[in-house]
Amino acid sequence: MASDGARKQFWKRSNSKLPGSLLRSTAKMPTTPVKAKRVSTFQEFESNTSDAWDAGEDDDELLAMAAESLNSEVVMETANRVLRNHSQRQGRPTLQEGPGLQQKPRPEAEPPSPPSGDLRLVKSVSESHTSCPAEELRKLSWSGIPKPVRPMTWKLLSGYLPANVDRRPATLQRKQKEYFAFIEHYYDSRNDEVHQDTYRQIHIDIPRMSPEALILQPKVTEIFERILFIWAIRHPASGYVQGINDLVTPFFVVFICEYIEAEEVDTVDVSGVPTEVLCNIEADTYWCMSKLLDGIQDNYTFAQPGIQMKVKMLEELVSRIDEQVHRHLDQHEVRYLQFAFRWMNNLLMREVPLRCTIRLWDTYQSEPEGFSHFHLYVCAAFLVRWRKEILEEKDFQELLLFLQNLPTAHWDDEDISLLLAEAYRLKFAFADAPNHYKK
Repeated sequence: MASDGARKQFWKRSNSKLPGSLLRSTAKMPTTPVKAKRVSTFQEFESNTSDAWDAGEDDDELLAMAAESLNSEVVMETANRVLRNHSQRQGRPTLQEGPGLQQKPRPEAEPPSPPSGDLRLVKSVSESHTSCPAEELRKLSWSGIPKPVRPMTWKLLSGYLPANVDRRPATLQRKQKEYFAFIEHYYDSRNDEVHQDTYRQIHIDIPRMSPEALILQPKVTEIFERILFIWAIRHPASGYVQGINDLVTPFFVVFICEYIEAEEVDTVDVSGVPTEVLCNIEADTYWCMSKLLDGIQDNYTFAQPGIQMKVKMLEELVSRIDEQVHRHLDQHEVRYLQFAFRWMNNLLMREVPLRCTIRLWDTYQSEPEGFSHFHLYVCAAFLVRWRKEILEEKDFQELLLFLQNLPTAHWDDEDISLLLAEAYRLKFAFADAPNHYKK
């Protein structure tokens, strides 16, 4: 991990050669840039930071440095503020603390109110004459991304879009051309005997996805079939596995909402979107989904060892966080694999509404190893969130049915913010404790 001194010097101007772009590849700029206010403030911010993107080529080590330098104190203060405000409204304390939560003290002082993240994020992302330092973008995105700049920000955070504005058009054109070369080369083989089973399974799974109002539109069905088939062909170590299909939806919905107005993401209508725009969205969705899967591919290889391991880690973590809940599940012979396998396989997409998934992914993409490591703590907080209902249920069948059909249909951003704040508090409590999963 980079030292504190290295972090402090990272964004200062220097005559030495700097590594280049943190975030690689491409994405599409919004057709109508978001208008930013108080430009002078942003220009002051720009003048105090060094635009490292223009100095050289991409460097993975630099990406790791910036990811590690996410301002954990600011995020921790935000998490505690969310939990405290919620507790005051409810008139009760936050989730019960187990022995693991005492390993690192929480800040006692009243945290300051966070900066105007939405405004600063809009400025950072939408200004066409500059690049936003990745550390700043990650920090601002953690608490949610404004809808107008979410498509651009997701492409930056996923590593698909280069931070250097001048490089974006050429990179975007190259990546889109590359994707459609895959289509031309591979897609006709879906009817070949060797690939028939893969394509048939994809074809069966897509109509079962949600939201139906989006997925069952013929254009959307065709796009999802192409994306999933091409990904499976190009990743023979895992191929297509049920669960991967769900990971296409958030990217597609976020990117399509750049071009249409939709009150509810569940009812997006693509019929009026030009074919050329849909093609670009399809390519962008493919590459961003691929970036995500690169970090969790062991979830989908033979026997899905990544998921097996994460479910076991979740079980051991919950036994430390809330021993009463853990013991109750054990006494009624409810096994974690029976409900948590889907949580890991689908990244909670089947447990919360799509609008909540999109908000959740704002944080996952800004958190280092968000879709793998941090997701574990989110699942732990998600389970303990229902401790009262779990402890009241004494029947195995009813308990398992409840855990497989949790009442989240009316959840909104506030519920997700509370969940993320509790997850971050759990992660913070177990920091620097390599044996914290062990009893």
